[in-house]
Amino acid sequence: MKLTIVDVSIIILYLVSMVMIGWFLRKKARQNKESYMMGGKKLPWYMLGMSDASDMFDISGTMWMVSLCFVYGIKSIWIPWLWPVFNQVFNMMYLSKWLRRSNANTGAEWLATRFGKIGKGIKGSHSIVVAFALIGCLGFLAYGFIGLGKFIEIFIPWDMVKGYVPFDVAPQYVAHFYGIIFTLFAMFYSIIGGMHSIVLGDLIKYAIMTIGCIAIAVIAMQHLQGKTLNVPEGWDNPFFGTKLNLDWSHIVADANKKIAEDGYSLFSLFFMMMLFKGVFAAGAGPAPNYDMQKILSTKSPREASKMTGFVSIVLLPVRYAMVIGLTVLGLLYYNELNLSDGKGGVDFERILPATINNYLPVGILGLVLTGLLGAFMGTFSGTLNAAQAYIVNDIYLKYINPEASTKKVMSMNYITGVVVVAIGVVLGFFAKDVNSILQWIVSGLYGGYIAANVLKWYWWRFNANGFFYGMLTGIAGAMVFSHFFSGVEFLYYFPLLFLLSIAGCLVGTYTAPATEMTTLKTFYSTVRPWGFWKPVHAMVIKDDPSFEANKRFGLDMFNVALGITAQLCMTLLPMYIVLWMKLPLLVTIIILTVIIIILKKTWWNKLED
Repeated sequence: MKLTIVDVSIIILYLVSMVMIGWFLRKKARQNKESYMMGGKKLPWYMLGMSDASDMFDISGTMWMVSLCFVYGIKSIWIPWLWPVFNQVFNMMYLSKWLRRSNANTGAEWLATRFGKIGKGIKGSHSIVVAFALIGCLGFLAYGFIGLGKFIEIFIPWDMVKGYVPFDVAPQYVAHFYGIIFTLFAMFYSIIGGMHSIVLGDLIKYAIMTIGCIAIAVIAMQHLQGKTLNVPEGWDNPFFGTKLNLDWSHIVADANKKIAEDGYSLFSLFFMMMLFKGVFAAGAGPAPNYDMQKILSTKSPREASKMTGFVSIVLLPVRYAMVIGLTVLGLLYYNELNLSDGKGGVDFERILPATINNYLPVGILGLVLTGLLGAFMGTFSGTLNAAQAYIVNDIYLKYINPEASTKKVMSMNYITGVVVVAIGVVLGFFAKDVNSILQWIVSGLYGGYIAANVLKWYWWRFNANGFFYGMLTGIAGAMVFSHFFSGVEFLYYFPLLFLLSIAGCLVGTYTAPATEMTTLKTFYSTVRPWGFWKPVHAMVIKDDPSFEANKRFGLDMFNVALGITAQLCMTLLPMYIVLWMKLPLLVTIIILTVIIIILKKTWWNKLED
């Protein structure tokens, strides 16, 4: 199916609307730095939650998830634990409110509340967080840029466009050309309107995407009616044994090649390593990106908890309705789709655009394309906003011009926004595919982030010097490891990397004095973390005998376990509905209902600032 005038009109209307939103909200955004970067910390938690969910609903990640669902079936629900996807549950139960209590504007600014502003390692810890945040933001911008170009190229053949372009574009750069065009729209409304326009744009995009996802699920159910999917035994079972045991030999032989290349055949070993890394990564708290910025933008710690809990509720069922819907269409009509990678193999990431292009009716196609384009623009704009916040707040205002007027701050936001986008686009030209960037960010960059950021919450003696050397050791080690080991191999070497980073943390910590007790007391009494804080607690009690330690560790961990289970249920729910697996669907609904009732008493009713 080709794009019709109706579909094109929907896309154009959306793009024009985004530009208008940015233009109309520019005055509100320019009131001050906090209004531009964080919406003045006045936006409702449910709006920020939907915006955060929208930012996570990106084209590149969804293409990857559809390819996983095609090959691994319902077992694919575990693989996003590589991020890990359940970090939202840890944030929801306790880390979001701990983070928000600092009242900081960025992750680097938060460090001052934990380690102070003077002392050994302070400048280094600040610098390495800013560098980490910017490298991560630029990597994600390039990641989204590549995914968008790969996606658009299927729907708008270059032959239709080249007559209107006054210069030649080499075939290998057509995707990059498309990426630049849509990047310019995202750049305009996010740079001009700041957080206000980003959140409003995300809400519009989420509404469009929800309609599109439900429509895809319904269409898939209609096509599946009276038919049986040709899949290996165990494809429709979320549980697994020591080995994956999915044999595609007589169905789609290339799927077996993908499983071998991914390295997931020994699935139980892969799962244990993924869980080991995931728990520590989730316990480290939000990384310094758009997710952290949304948490810091909430009105209060209580609303920060609600916001992060809301993300999973509005994201997972809708996203997986699309994922399973497109997977079903891909399986039913696999032989009619052109999924060639140009090298004699199959590119499973092309399933998403190929099925959308062939099996969605007029109007629905336009809505889905608009939603996916909006997904790119939302992810792009949220990441861009985070990068601007770090450059302006933690570099320009801290080191270059601390007394800058509001007008100068706004000018710097505009300039840094343009520069960051330009660098992100250039990086996109050097990335060979979506997965290469994804693996680099998740494995190489975030793999080295974990140890230092776990210790900062739970151990009083950990100081800025330990944080700096832990981050430096971890990231440097991760970069070396990711050079020699890719994909699942890197995951298996993660424990060694983690120990290396812990060693850096300990050496750095004990070669410098402890953080000033005044800073620790303020942090402990304000944030109220649980963990190894006994000496600080004793000092706080001297000043305030009525102060009570946080004894919620057991309850928080109980809620985390329930939350992760609920998250899995919300992922399975649309999959069972589309596949019309009645008994598993009923069991899932019952489990989810019981968990909701329990969490109402153990989490919602106990929320506090």
